[in-house]
Amino acid sequence: MNAPLAPPRGMSAARVVPTVLIVALFFLWGVANNLNDVLITHFKGLFSLGDFGAGLVQSAFYLGYFCLAIPAALFMRAYGYRAAVLLGLGLYGAGALLFWPAASALSYPAFLTALFVIASGLAFLETSANPLIARLGSAATASRRLNFAQAFNPLGSITGVLIGRAFILSDAPPGIDRAGQAAAVQIPYLVIGLGVLFWALLIRLAPFPAIATAPDADEGVGVAADFAELARMPRFLVGVLAQFFYVGAQVGVWSFMIRYTIVALPGTPATQAAGYLTASLVVFMVGRFVGAGLMGRIRPLPLLSVFAAAGAACCGFAALAGGMAGVVALVASSFFMSIMYPTIFAEAVDGLGTRTKAASALLVMAIIGGAVFPAVMGSVSDSTGSIVRAMLVPAVCFLVVLLFGLFSARRSA
Repeated sequence: MNAPLAPPRGMSAARVVPTVLIVALFFLWGVANNLNDVLITHFKGLFSLGDFGAGLVQSAFYLGYFCLAIPAALFMRAYGYRAAVLLGLGLYGAGALLFWPAASALSYPAFLTALFVIASGLAFLETSANPLIARLGSAATASRRLNFAQAFNPLGSITGVLIGRAFILSDAPPGIDRAGQAAAVQIPYLVIGLGVLFWALLIRLAPFPAIATAPDADEGVGVAADFAELARMPRFLVGVLAQFFYVGAQVGVWSFMIRYTIVALPGTPATQAAGYLTASLVVFMVGRFVGAGLMGRIRPLPLLSVFAAAGAACCGFAALAGGMAGVVALVASSFFMSIMYPTIFAEAVDGLGTRTKAASALLVMAIIGGAVFPAVMGSVSDSTGSIVRAMLVPAVCFLVVLLFGLFSARRSA
């Protein structure tokens, strides 16, 4: 697995440093994404929320992706990839710093606002970083290259959960020292905010190739024409739909992993339950590297179909079995999630040329699934009294990804 660490064939030495700086962004937004999974459990006790109310953490966060994805594409089109990255990092850092006043005010809406600002920044980062990595090399290996870059995302996710477990989560009874529990988020998010702004400075000072800094030269084709043309492409539209359901499934499973473990294994403290979430992210990271390796021998779409079917089976089993077997099944589902986002993304934008930026915006907008499905799962849990049964929701989502894999493979053939 050491071979992919070398620069892609045909990449000049001048592109190595910019590539490293951009790949690191996958790590940085992983930290923010999976700190949310800890925040859901933390805020549930701090603000006495039900599962639906706690799920609004993800709703506020992924709403930022939805609202800012198209503005990010327009900005990137006018000013280039690097400018979009810098603005995204600025918003990410600002949102993280807003956690300090939100904690001082003991305000759940203020926390949700800060999360929305962070996600707005991440919309710029994902809209720009994903297509940039995909275009830094041969189109034939775009899925494999993007899967490898995305393998650094779960490293950030693991880091986020470990930060939350060590500095934010507490096994103290809810309602005890609410001010202290709220203040627990201040230092972690202050450090994250300052670190993100420092990384923006490095990207601003580093020399980047013209593909990253030049405005889009679309030979007069307007953005409205891009979106109109994309709307007539069935494979791309199915890809957007698959991304919507996939992100909803991933965010839903991880958001309620701690909660599921506490219910399935009564008496498990929250800090111990977070260990299973960490294990899920490790398995997810391993799946990314394994998936990138398998794509050297198996075409991406058939592999995606197999992984989607296995993910659906794991979540369905977890919903019916419960107990330790259910927890293990949920952890295993993360392995099969691993290749889904980058493979759907790369296959959906394949061959789109100058319309790639517009297509990237729509695919990032599809991340709104992460706002919808955790709330759906929370509603199912509150109405049935069982977060275990709510795992049927991501099982159905993975079946939609399976349909995308089968449909796209047939269209390609």
